[in-house]
Amino acid sequence: MMRRQFIGGLAGSAAWPLLAPAQQSAMAVVGFLHPATLESTPTFVVAFRKGVAEGGYLEGQNVSIDYRFANGRYDRLPALASELVRRQVDLIAALGGDPSVVAAKAATTSIPIVFSTGSDPVSLGLVASLNRPGGNITGINQLTGLIAPKQLELMHELLPQGAVIGIIENRNNPAVMTRAKELRAAAHALGRTIQIVNAGNKTELDAAFSALAGMHAGGFLIVGDSILLSLRNHIVSLATRHAMPALYSRREYVEVGGLMSYGASLTEAYHLAGAYAGRILKGEKPADLPVQQSTKLELIINLKAANGLGFRLPDSLLRRADEVIE
Repeated sequence: MMRRQFIGGLAGSAAWPLLAPAQQSAMAVVGFLHPATLESTPTFVVAFRKGVAEGGYLEGQNVSIDYRFANGRYDRLPALASELVRRQVDLIAALGGDPSVVAAKAATTSIPIVFSTGSDPVSLGLVASLNRPGGNITGINQLTGLIAPKQLELMHELLPQGAVIGIIENRNNPAVMTRAKELRAAAHALGRTIQIVNAGNKTELDAAFSALAGMHAGGFLIVGDSILLSLRNHIVSLATRHAMPALYSRREYVEVGGLMSYGASLTEAYHLAGAYAGRILKGEKPADLPVQQSTKLELIINLKAANGLGFRLPDSLLRRADEVIE
């Protein structure tokens, strides 16, 4: 699904003009592989393009970006990755989590791949080591595995002792198995009860919230997932309808009315991935570029959302917030 013209208009002043097809054929071509939708990722696309531009590559002038979105279906990623390989792109940016880079890695051992993932890329078998990746792959690690227990600690602080903490995860994403294990261990250490429910689309989300309400959950935590993030408006609407406080994995939930988020900055991760793509297009080898860690962690609180829920946030959380939306 090539939507280059629409993407080109997304960023306003950040967009660059497109050249005629005859001119584009001589350009470097970057494949952009993502599990979610075009409509849910404009800010991330702009951040990626800005990173690429830092290497001297401007979309429509000396680089073409071929966008492939799986529209909420992880099972479509292998076919989309194969399409990019058949097109003989110069580089694949496999973004939006583990399934994208796993699909890209299975599709080629020669085309350079830049990834962004929250899992340990060594344990996942993507690279030989963080400092010397080897092979044709390098990228950005968002430290999600370290963040999940901290997110549960924040929920422990947010909700009264004894309240059930709901966990919403998308089991179509293989990374959630590791996250669930980490969250169960953290809950045991805190002496808290958690209930994990699965959701990967709107219908499943409706059922998940009904299930959490039936379990008398005091609030819920979203496990980081690109497809759930693309459904953030629906999720926040359900949280409001059920009057259920939540801690989200990304600030983008809070920006559309969610209560609170703690996690790495996705905008920074996409920007760093774009910068690596630019360096590789200029001749550097993925094997020699260390996996970078996206270390910008943010605690964002939406006071308007708290008031709408009739929920009083602990002062200890408000004092530690990196940003408070009023």
